[in-house]
Amino acid sequence: MSSNMWIRQIHRWLSIAFTLAVIANIVALTMQIQATWIGLLAFVPLIPLLATGLYLFALPYLGRSSEARL
Repeated sequence: MSSNMWIRQIHRWLSIAFTLAVIANIVALTMQIQATWIGLLAFVPLIPLLATGLYLFALPYLGRSSEARL
């Protein structure tokens, strides 16, 4: 499997983890549980999700520039 496929798979699993963290945060808010760590739980997958998302966004543009050089 190529590195791009690995990054795409990691991005997919991180998005699932982020969605679950947001759902846990919403449930905690509706139950009026005062726990800051639940709110910060969504930031753990969010930061690598941002990095992989920016890479996947830039990937087609990087491919075009390398094709233009040939």
